[in-house]
Amino acid sequence: MDWTSLPPLSALRAFAAFAETGSVAEAGAALNVSHAAISQQMRALETHLGLALLDRSGRGLRLTAEGETLARAALDGFGTMAVTIEALTGADAERPLQISATPTFAAAWLMPRLASFREAHPEISLTIDPSSRLQALEPGGIDVALRYGSGDWAGLESELLVRSPISVVAAPSLVGESEITSPAQLRDYHWLQELGTTEASTWFARHDVHRDAGLGYTSLPGNLMLEAARNGQGVAIVAGVFVEEDVRAGRLRVLFEDTQKKGYYLVTRPGMPRPPLKAFLRWIRREARRPAAPQPAALPRRTRPRRPPPRPAR
Repeated sequence: MDWTSLPPLSALRAFAAFAETGSVAEAGAALNVSHAAISQQMRALETHLGLALLDRSGRGLRLTAEGETLARAALDGFGTMAVTIEALTGADAERPLQISATPTFAAAWLMPRLASFREAHPEISLTIDPSSRLQALEPGGIDVALRYGSGDWAGLESELLVRSPISVVAAPSLVGESEITSPAQLRDYHWLQELGTTEASTWFARHDVHRDAGLGYTSLPGNLMLEAARNGQGVAIVAGVFVEEDVRAGRLRVLFEDTQKKGYYLVTRPGMPRPPLKAFLRWIRREARRPAAPQPAALPRRTRPRRPPPRPAR
């Protein structure tokens, strides 16, 4: 690296503070200097680089295209340094550990196991964000995400935690015990899918089945979707690991199982994890390796399939 070509750190810090706050006055307050000092440092940075980083033609300052590019790099760099320094010094040890997970994973896999983590680490506070939305992992924000997929998220580190195929499940009270050999046999049932996802429609499209739109589907949070499936309110598509106990107990039947090699991954930012995250990663890896507790075999239930309503005449 050519260190002599880099602009002064004070100028980059003033520019990054302005980019983050959008205000010269707020940037000055954040750095405990006057707004005039911020303006001077940013002009010095433009002179050093020979680029216009700020558009001064309007009533307020705006970043130019070049300024936005540099701002992203500067904020990422300063953010990484801040997180690393906090991790090395333990300055952020008391900040709650922030975990992002889908509602289904949080309710069906994480929460039943979390008591052992609280027992081992009562000093660590947790914030769990149960959302199907893909959350950004940024310095000072989400520490770890538990995501379903193939493990390829650009710029992030991922580690397979739980491998699980996608399963199509339904309660015996809905489909009975008769053999179902074709996805087409299920098109006349109501379908359930997790809010924010499209597993049901995607699964039908992949198997070249046109679902009868008259029976529709319901999108709802993952834990409610599983409860609705158990109650026979529809056919659900879900990661198989979440319904293993229900299948053993006879509450649900696995009708089809996808062979795609996917699963839930631990996703983190590159770099040294802060102590609370390190403790959580160590604990959750052990939990994933722990064998499931054996369940008593369920007695077979003789139930008649609930017939779907007649299809309207065409």
